[in-house]
Amino acid sequence: MPHFKKIQSIRTIVLGLLSVLLAPLALADLMLYPTRVEMEKNQRATQVELVNRGQTTESYRISVVNRRMTDTGQIVPADSAEPDERFAADMLRFSPRQVTLKAGESQTVRISLRKPADLANGEYRSHLQFDRQPDVEGSADLEQTAKPLSGDIAIRLTALVGASIPVIVRHGDTSASVTLDKLSIEPAAKVEGQADGPTLLIFQMNRSGNRSVYGNFRVTYTPSGGRPVDVSQVNGVAVYVPNLLRQAKLPLRLPEGMVFKSGLIQLTFSQRPEDGGKPLAQASLALP
Repeated sequence: MPHFKKIQSIRTIVLGLLSVLLAPLALADLMLYPTRVEMEKNQRATQVELVNRGQTTESYRISVVNRRMTDTGQIVPADSAEPDERFAADMLRFSPRQVTLKAGESQTVRISLRKPADLANGEYRSHLQFDRQPDVEGSADLEQTAKPLSGDIAIRLTALVGASIPVIVRHGDTSASVTLDKLSIEPAAKVEGQADGPTLLIFQMNRSGNRSVYGNFRVTYTPSGGRPVDVSQVNGVAVYVPNLLRQAKLPLRLPEGMVFKSGLIQLTFSQRPEDGGKPLAQASLALP
């Protein structure tokens, strides 16, 4: 029976607990900037930059898809709109629909907006999807890619990855507010033979209004009789319309030698610095 050799070349991406503000989205060797598009007032056009940071030529097919956020912040496909959910897909036009980029090359994707005359006030959202296409020419030549031994069969497996970014359209008067509650501490998980995980701050975000909320989190810990210490900062966190809440967890890291005991944990959700940096919501948790 011939020996089957599988040669696996898979690019992977590690998704963090929450996205990072202002950092270009890097998926495999594709970089996207910006990672979030907002179109308001009389804006009718914008653009997204793609950069191939890899060493080989890559092709990506571009499309507009509908997504929704779960109560835990996961983004999942949405086949049809739920109550108070509005998609932007029918109003968006973009070009090109597929790009092929050599190593180091970049491409601008232009997005235009066409609002119908009777558009109701509110926030509309769809996602611009970038799907990596198979390298047909490269993967067809197994002798070149695998160089199997005589009598062997080589199979090269290539993972196709995709990325999407939200495109948000706001029409008319929109506003939103957010509160934070149900704070609690989850101790670091201990796994035999492995490093302990982080202590987690668990809480709930509550959104109201007719637009999404988006901002940065900062957590400080003030031990009894001591000074505040920054223990967590996570940027680019959203609660999308129509969601009214989001269950969230933030990892907490103390300086070496310190432990969480009596004191106060302060959680602050603020606008991004470029939006003014105004605090949007605060909550605290007293530790016994």
